[in-house]
Amino acid sequence: MYPKLEIDTQLVYNNARILRRLCLEKGIEPTAVIKGFNGIDYITEAIVRAGYRCIASSRIPHLKAVKDRGYEVETLALRIPMLSEVEELVAYCDISLNSEPQTLRAIDAESARQGKVHKVILMRDLGDLREGLIDRARFYEVAIMIEQELPHVMLYGVGANLTCYGSVIPTTKNLSELVKDAFEVEQRISRKLDVVSGGSTSSLPLLIKGGMPQGVNNLRIGEALVVPCDLLDYWQCDVPGLSNATMTLKTEIIEIGEKPTKPIGKQGVNGMGTKREYENKGIRRRALLAIGVFDVGDYEKLIPVDPGVTLLGGSSDHLIADIQESKQAYMLGDTVAFELRYKSMLFATGNPLIKKVRVR
Repeated sequence: MYPKLEIDTQLVYNNARILRRLCLEKGIEPTAVIKGFNGIDYITEAIVRAGYRCIASSRIPHLKAVKDRGYEVETLALRIPMLSEVEELVAYCDISLNSEPQTLRAIDAESARQGKVHKVILMRDLGDLREGLIDRARFYEVAIMIEQELPHVMLYGVGANLTCYGSVIPTTKNLSELVKDAFEVEQRISRKLDVVSGGSTSSLPLLIKGGMPQGVNNLRIGEALVVPCDLLDYWQCDVPGLSNATMTLKTEIIEIGEKPTKPIGKQGVNGMGTKREYENKGIRRRALLAIGVFDVGDYEKLIPVDPGVTLLGGSSDHLIADIQESKQAYMLGDTVAFELRYKSMLFATGNPLIKKVRVR
């Protein structure tokens, strides 16, 4: 049955081992993020087996599943908590990223009720403009408030996020600001922080190229564990041994033949509400695939395994592939295979209509 996602956990394990060793050599303890592959348990198990001691997700049900499985790891909630989920947060998450004093007070009250002390990483906005306190003085005030006024919340560390919204690249300069802020907080609370968390997969190139400032001791890595292709393709950062073949999406050909490459007739917007231009390449051989935007989000985030296949476009339920240059003699009912980038992994692993098969 197709579409089908074949998952190789041995390759995930190898990727996880390589990246953890690389981080430890630079004095950084990485946290593994499982949100990107929808917390699929046997992938999480491979990552835990590779030595990761903290597992993170923005979705509390993923972390509840980690607790239920009994993995000997800490759990970290990546998204600033909703007030409505504080009870679950304290129950299933050892650590969380935070920025709102009202939320922190709610966590303190709930932790007291559950007889726990909850660890928090206070987030600093370094310019990417997603979560975190952007005013430095206010950042220090909230840090001191946590330390002095919330007995059931521990100020575990400080952190920052980059790239995800504003496309701001992690640099020695902006992460040095985080280290500076961490030092100032330590001076004001008269103790060392456990964690200075310097970002996510997008911070790996800075680490690998030797630009990570001393003092950053944690990264939150998810994408590179499973689909590391962007490290090379977007960041020109080649990490020997990493494989992007951890997941292979296979879909069936439901129509095949030759058609023009430029639509015929007056054009408006397509089914996704966008207007696009079509290059006229004449009559080409192509395949219609039984998968679409509903399944993978953005078809441009799929990587054809066959270099002779090019995706021309898609709708909610179909993708159109040019197979003119392929050396394979595709026929009706054959499958076309793709590796994934991050966005297509998010959709494919979260879609219950795509069959998941563990191949190793």
